[in-house]
Amino acid sequence: MSALPAAAEQALETFSQPISWEQRARLLMAWGEQLEPLTDDERSEPNRVDGCESLVWLVGHFSEGHWQFRASGDARLIRGLLALLLVRVNGLPADELSTLDLAAWFSQLGLARHLSPSRTNGLQAVLTRMRELTLNAPR
Repeated sequence: MSALPAAAEQALETFSQPISWEQRARLLMAWGEQLEPLTDDERSEPNRVDGCESLVWLVGHFSEGHWQFRASGDARLIRGLLALLLVRVNGLPADELSTLDLAAWFSQLGLARHLSPSRTNGLQAVLTRMRELTLNAPR
């Protein structure tokens, strides 16, 4: 497994500060505001992730042996969680993406205990969809 991407290191540094949940939630929403918006075409049914209570869309692009994903959701906290997932997975080769431990990542960030089971399941659904895209994509 390679070192964390620079953006993931930055997320770890930011979220590992001893702050309250309210401060962490505001920080999470701020991270979500940094997501590159999806176009109306990208926010379509084929790109919608099943298994999320909120509406979540995911698109992926394979280039030079690595995956780049973009995502959006209809809820501010979800967009923040998606942003943190994306900084962890973007740039990974498919084999590393297939072994990523989502729970460990959000534990490292100090967020796991604040995630409801439905949010955890939704994030897992996004990661599962990413893995499906890597398996089904033409090379």
